[in-house]
Amino acid sequence: MKIKILIPIYNDWRSVFELLKQIDTQISDISDEISILIVNDGSNEEKENIPELKYIKSVKILNMKQNQGHARCNAVGLKYLYENDEFDYVIPMDGDGEDRPEEIKLLLEKSKDYPNDIITANRIKRSESFLFKICYEIHKIITLIFTGQSIKFGNFSLLPKTVVKKMIDEKATWNSFSGSLCKVSNVRKSIPSIRGIRYFGPSKMSFPNLIKHSLSIISVFKFTWFFRSLIFLLVYCYLISGFITIITLIPVVVIIILNGMIFTISARENLEEYKNSLSNMINVDTIKE
Repeated sequence: MKIKILIPIYNDWRSVFELLKQIDTQISDISDEISILIVNDGSNEEKENIPELKYIKSVKILNMKQNQGHARCNAVGLKYLYENDEFDYVIPMDGDGEDRPEEIKLLLEKSKDYPNDIITANRIKRSESFLFKICYEIHKIITLIFTGQSIKFGNFSLLPKTVVKKMIDEKATWNSFSGSLCKVSNVRKSIPSIRGIRYFGPSKMSFPNLIKHSLSIISVFKFTWFFRSLIFLLVYCYLISGFITIITLIPVVVIIILNGMIFTISARENLEEYKNSLSNMINVDTIKE
């Protein structure tokens, strides 16, 4: 089989080249053909020399003119691969070590039993602070309640070619990879995944980024969110109607503000812009073939 590993990167060449070395070690006993596509998200730092690789067949770098953000780089990378390369599966993963390369083999093993299904790497253990873990659990609960979607995974997954086609036809992929993946298919298998520790520097997952991540997922299911939040507000207002105060109105104000933010995010789902996204590419460097 031909496997493409898709890695978005912005100014973290040291980490991504360390990741390539680790992947090369992990796939030494795999018969499948493994190739890498790095999406350079408008980095302004010079990249280091690529390490010597024995088992990775090829490495390409898709250079973007300007910074697009993680989700859009994944979307552009999927589109480029579908239109320009032959493959059976694509594995999107982060380039900093938090998606562990040793779990690639688990994804491939699972795909042997479910060759046509999406295989996600569902987090069973995280490496952030206790407070952040609590906030992340709250994010998952809110997402489940207001969208009906239980999302325990990020970008790290294995996608059959048929699913890649659905993803590049889905405009929500432009904003949220995991949300879009839930939208295009309800049939998903999973492997247990432990969030790794970054190779270099602190984690980039901050509280503001978590909020942005959460709102981006919810925006994919904005109408479900809208109707469920409306029902919540109607029930809540009925329950507090006898003792309305400024404090009791806070949830109402929060829901209204969140609705505005979510619909603003969803307005960025421009399918035509997505279809023309490769025009934002400078070139493709083939640095190993």
